[in-house]
Amino acid sequence: MATQLTLISHPLCPYVQRAAIVLAEKNIPFTRVDIDLANKPDWFLRISPLGKTPLLLVDDQPIFESAVICEYLDETIAPALHPQDPIQKAQHRGWIEFASATLNSIAGFYTAPDAATLAAKADEIRSKLATLESALNRAPFFAGEQLSLVDAAFGPVFRYFEVFEQIADFDFFAATPKVQAWRKALQQRASIAHAVSADYPAQLRQFLSQRNSALAAKMQAMPSTAATDFCLAPA
Repeated sequence: MATQLTLISHPLCPYVQRAAIVLAEKNIPFTRVDIDLANKPDWFLRISPLGKTPLLLVDDQPIFESAVICEYLDETIAPALHPQDPIQKAQHRGWIEFASATLNSIAGFYTAPDAATLAAKADEIRSKLATLESALNRAPFFAGEQLSLVDAAFGPVFRYFEVFEQIADFDFFAATPKVQAWRKALQQRASIAHAVSADYPAQLRQFLSQRNSALAAKMQAMPSTAATDFCLAPA
């Protein structure tokens, strides 16, 4: 009897996207169940020690934390997305943690309470992108021709900038052409493009606009025609 996989999800969670990308790359059928993290169901709290998404149910056995889920999938189902060499594998795990740190910087950016903090957080993101730029030497993906778990971690990171760029020109990628090319390659990968729903950009824009933040103020200050185009921007 085939194993039943259920991915417990939230529509905007970038960590859920990592698991969805790996499942798609391995061509594994699974069921995706979205929950409201502001009103977590009791059944979810009973099986999720941290009360966070993603959570993967393997039949009725829960696995939590995105990095653990992705490694479990990579260890149990071909093709492998991690390198076989132990040093390279350890390095890739480090870059996956770097992706999580970049997500923390992004959260600091979109929650920045004032213009000065917003500018400082934008600089923090540019610094992280510069670090990535120095690490990239092959294309189209992080380690060359084959997509890896590092790419699955960074696909959701880069997705934020598609919406940020509609708000203002922050020049995030002006000094990082290799990162920009990597970003474009990931955008075109079906597993990454389809890791979110078609209305994800609209949901993210709504989420950002509801923050008490400098970025939300920029959104509210957009000219009426631009704001209309912004709200109707294609996914």
